[in-house]
Amino acid sequence: MVDYIVVGLGLAGIALCEELEKNNKSFFVFDSDTNASSLVAAGLYNPVILKRFTLAWNATEQLEVAIPFYKRLEQKLNVVLDYKIPVLRRFTSYEEQNLWFEASDRRELAPYLSLQLLPSTNPSISAPFGYGEVFHTGRVDTSTLLEAYRNYLNKDNKIKQEDFDYSLLQIKDAIQYKNVKAKRIVFTEGFGMHKNPFFDYLPLDGTKGEMLTIKAPQLQLKEILNASLFIIPMGNDLYWVGATYDWKDKEYGLTNEGKDELLGKLRKIISCPFEVVNHLAGIRPTVRDRKPLVGRHPVHENMFIFNGLGTRGVSIAPQTASQLYDYMEKNIPLEKDMDIKRYEKLFAL
Repeated sequence: MVDYIVVGLGLAGIALCEELEKNNKSFFVFDSDTNASSLVAAGLYNPVILKRFTLAWNATEQLEVAIPFYKRLEQKLNVVLDYKIPVLRRFTSYEEQNLWFEASDRRELAPYLSLQLLPSTNPSISAPFGYGEVFHTGRVDTSTLLEAYRNYLNKDNKIKQEDFDYSLLQIKDAIQYKNVKAKRIVFTEGFGMHKNPFFDYLPLDGTKGEMLTIKAPQLQLKEILNASLFIIPMGNDLYWVGATYDWKDKEYGLTNEGKDELLGKLRKIISCPFEVVNHLAGIRPTVRDRKPLVGRHPVHENMFIFNGLGTRGVSIAPQTASQLYDYMEKNIPLEKDMDIKRYEKLFAL
């Protein structure tokens, strides 16, 4: 018997496993290893919502937990995960410059927004109004993290890669799934939650995102560029370009429309030649109120969910996993903003 069954191994699942291991709790993971949004994510951590020049929800507290969390994982897994790269916000007008400086005067944003306007010096990028620099930003290599962590669990026989069959789940005083018995079960499935009959009442909308990897030797971009899309240096003249936001399409397939949208925006920003070397798609586990879905099932006391991290999973997952653990093991209440009790009325429908 183990303390926990964890279903899903994206960013939420990894953060939860780390919290359980830190507290000497035994666990077993079931993961389908398909269509995980973490595999195609940029892995960007950035405390500022650059479209509106506002601080993201709980951003400061989340980064205080997240940065040392990934440092520990680097040491534990013997991989490089955290690339500390500044974000440059490309301005399109003097009005945007003024809005930036107004935002940088606000106390909560002052640590993150540079007061210095940076001129454009890269001949391959069109930025006549220059840039604003965001501090305390970077990229976590999520694909390397998922592969390394899955291998780590495999060595200790703590994971089985297969689709989860909800019809085989037995819920009594303990949880029984096939030959694994546990005190509790936590679902960390991302958009796969829609197939989960226990939590499918929750409003996980999901937004499809398509992204490209390009090779552009002349671009020579060292920073993360935010314009009408993100251009993120990956090394070896490769750049992650994305992403689209589609609230209607819930299929994982690639589309010409998505690719054309990205290429159209990209060509308005950079003038150097480039080659598309990859085209990917994923569905982000997003919620309309932009807060996670965390908490206990309304009926089953030993069943929990950890989902809805959206586009900021790298930042949100570590701190939220810690709060979920304290809720499950110490009965410390969750923040109301994230607790699924806010949607309890939907369960009764």
